[in-house]
Amino acid sequence: MLDIHFIRENADLVKVGAAKKRIEVDIDRLLAIDEERKRLRQELDAKKAEQNRRSNEIQRAQGAERDTVLEEMKHLKEGMIEGEEKLKEVMAEWQQLMLSVPNIPDMSVPEGESDADNLEVKVWGEKTRFDFEPKGHVELMTALGMLDLERGTKVAGFRGYFLKGDGVLLTNAVWQLALKHFGGKGFSPMIVPSLVRREPFLGTGYLPQGEEDLYKTQDGDFLAGTAEVATMGYHMNETVEKSAFPVRFLSFSPCFRREAGAHSKDVKGLIRVHEFFKWEQVVLCEANHEESVRQHEALNRNTEEFIELLNIPYHTVANCGGDLGLGQVKKYDVELWVPGEQTYREISSASYFHDFQTRRLNIRYRDEDGTLKFAHSLNSTAIPTPRILVSIIENYQQADGTIKVPEALVPYVGKSVIGIAA
Repeated sequence: MLDIHFIRENADLVKVGAAKKRIEVDIDRLLAIDEERKRLRQELDAKKAEQNRRSNEIQRAQGAERDTVLEEMKHLKEGMIEGEEKLKEVMAEWQQLMLSVPNIPDMSVPEGESDADNLEVKVWGEKTRFDFEPKGHVELMTALGMLDLERGTKVAGFRGYFLKGDGVLLTNAVWQLALKHFGGKGFSPMIVPSLVRREPFLGTGYLPQGEEDLYKTQDGDFLAGTAEVATMGYHMNETVEKSAFPVRFLSFSPCFRREAGAHSKDVKGLIRVHEFFKWEQVVLCEANHEESVRQHEALNRNTEEFIELLNIPYHTVANCGGDLGLGQVKKYDVELWVPGEQTYREISSASYFHDFQTRRLNIRYRDEDGTLKFAHSLNSTAIPTPRILVSIIENYQQADGTIKVPEALVPYVGKSVIGIAA
């Protein structure tokens, strides 16, 4: 959430930022309703002051004079009730509009309508080439008893899956390597809830706009699509010691997404599933733009290094304005080479938000001069499973249908080849 004082003083800049993100929001209406909110509040404050003055008069008044003051107090109270109801209505619209105002993207964010306009900023590794006809991950994993999509659909419906045998070993190996790699970067590991109340979703910006992609319980809670939501809620309504900055969490949780958008219709297998697992990097730091930028670059580089440990070709893109979420100032996507599709597929997103999330969640710290400030927040996917298996399986397949295990994962898998030739 942006500060209303900032919006008032920089309305044109906020409009330009929203236009760059292709997000529709009526800033003029917000400013008008904000003026109405201020006017009504001032009137109520004046009436409360008048009520206090009249209360003192009643104590001194007698007879007819007291009856007159009591009658005036009655009308004053009725006016206050009416004013409070009007303010309540105005506040509801004001809050709804405030939650709809997007954060302003950084100047370095490229222009564009969608992910098709994202800007490639780095390429690592040579695209895998084979001297045989390669297969897709579904065919390979099914043949090796690592995956069962048919029974997954029978049990869980569309996009359901069972991971089996070496599929489980490989997944667990990825988790263990991630814990070692990212833990070595100074992150504190944490297993966080997937079932989360509405407040952290509002705070992180996933609500109200993204509700269609969330699973909702009968009690009004939601299943999170990322550990970021619960992790950001950890310090909700708290003041963090500045000496603790940067606060670094490596959070793990099951994740759930409805994948309601049309963008997922052409994706088969394990690329987009409704239920998955993810390690997530989350950082809180002091309210300083340069520090946010530095932490952002570091978070993204952490994931790039992990992919390089697996020796999988990738490229990194800077997301265009139209591919940014409500709160993001800037975002990078790391995308891995998928031989079966002859394209790169996203494996990680790294974003920074300035105080957009922490203002909503009321996460503050006290600066050296004693001033309370909202912290800055950042997050980045460390690694998701089972999606990472797609690129591992397809890039490391061999002519006989077996799968070579990436060297960095061998100690955790317990063998160097998956399949009959192991």
